[in-house]
Amino acid sequence: MTTSQRIALAVLSAATLMTILDGSIVTVAMPAIQDDLGFSPAGLSWTVNAYLIAFGGLLLLAGRLGDLIGRKTMFLTGTVVFTAASLLAGAATSPAMLVAARFLQGVGSAIAASVVLGILVTMFPGPRERATAIGIFSFTGAAGASIGQVLGGVLTDALNWHWIFLINVPIGLVTVLVAVKALPADRGLGWAAGADVLGAVLVTTGLMLGIYTVVEVERYGWNSPHTLGLGGLAAALLVAFVVRQATARNPLLPLRIFRSRTVSGANVVQMLTLSAMFAFQIIVALYLQKVLGYNALQTGLAMLPAAVAIGGVSLFASARLITRFGERTVLVAGLVLLLAGMAWLTRLPVQADYVVDLLPMMVLIAGGGLVLPALTGLGMSGAAADDAGLASGLFNTTQQVGMAIGIAVLSTLAAARTGAELAAGVSDAVALTSGYRLAFTVAAGLLATALVVSVTVLRRPGTTTEAAPAATPVPAF
Repeated sequence: MTTSQRIALAVLSAATLMTILDGSIVTVAMPAIQDDLGFSPAGLSWTVNAYLIAFGGLLLLAGRLGDLIGRKTMFLTGTVVFTAASLLAGAATSPAMLVAARFLQGVGSAIAASVVLGILVTMFPGPRERATAIGIFSFTGAAGASIGQVLGGVLTDALNWHWIFLINVPIGLVTVLVAVKALPADRGLGWAAGADVLGAVLVTTGLMLGIYTVVEVERYGWNSPHTLGLGGLAAALLVAFVVRQATARNPLLPLRIFRSRTVSGANVVQMLTLSAMFAFQIIVALYLQKVLGYNALQTGLAMLPAAVAIGGVSLFASARLITRFGERTVLVAGLVLLLAGMAWLTRLPVQADYVVDLLPMMVLIAGGGLVLPALTGLGMSGAAADDAGLASGLFNTTQQVGMAIGIAVLSTLAAARTGAELAAGVSDAVALTSGYRLAFTVAAGLLATALVVSVTVLRRPGTTTEAAPAATPVPAF
């Protein structure tokens, strides 16, 4: 890896760190935000939902635009928007101002994050150097999730909640300044290669509406007119989008990308896996606080071993293992570890001992350090070079949709079980623990399904005829 490649990788990782940091740092500061700005309990959730809807809804469109107008241009634009929105969020004086800023943060994150993997696969064409780059990239993601929880508690307690957003401003400015010179220039394919305006409207509206419906399930319920009506409309928009892509002269999402068994399978496995892993992160945090009585900072520190395990494996082991055994084998091994850890949590007691009952899962979740780099390599390797931005946007979209669906389904199931237990007259701690155990059981089922798909759908090493995208010459502007 050359010096210029290292600098470029550092820039991409820094931007990713901001995105993931911002997703987790706000959760521990929500009580302080509510007290200061006067959010209602229902309105407070929109400090998270506004970001999630914009981010998940725009990823696919932004990824394709990166192919058309240039990935470097999209990355710089997204980072600038995110940094400006962070400044606005840090200066917020009302609920409406903060929610609007969070939506703009989601827009900026989507624009930048959608092309990061596309830039990576073109900058690192060799299998070993690509595996190393993806391993470092995955480590950044794991570190961001953990640092966000710890840093959110520290900044909120030591200063105030405004600084959980303002901290992004210097990082963003430095990232933009370095990225201007460090990232390779690319012209893009041009608007004529796929400027499908109608398709863009259909998919963006459908995804945003679908994610909105999912994140509001806990409030309205699965069988409510709100959920069924808006969910049906979102599904209809997405079906219309698929029909449009099959008939459009210049489709936004060329359906040929799904001919790759590797790309399709990797996205399905990712959706299942992230549904389980994100729910683990949220539900374990709830268990630590609501059942064991941990505060925000203690919860972040308790979750730290999980991030260290994932980050350490992805940084120091994943690239070597993938180079030696192949992405599919490493993926299967990682899923087995995750499944074992999630199964361990299904027996979680009310009065848990952290070392005995929780730390084993924090160690076994190191399997995520194998799964995430292997999935990223598989999800990108089956796409042609001209579709790298599209494949990146698609991969990030299934990630966000999987996370949203996972937490909506598992939290709803947990709440329903808890309510039934409370109605039966058990204590709050017992009822909550019963609900969380059900969530972990379903999460284990999702991981088992992901394991089956990995074994049966993804091709065995040496049998695939899908070549990794070749390094293409990058023309100057």
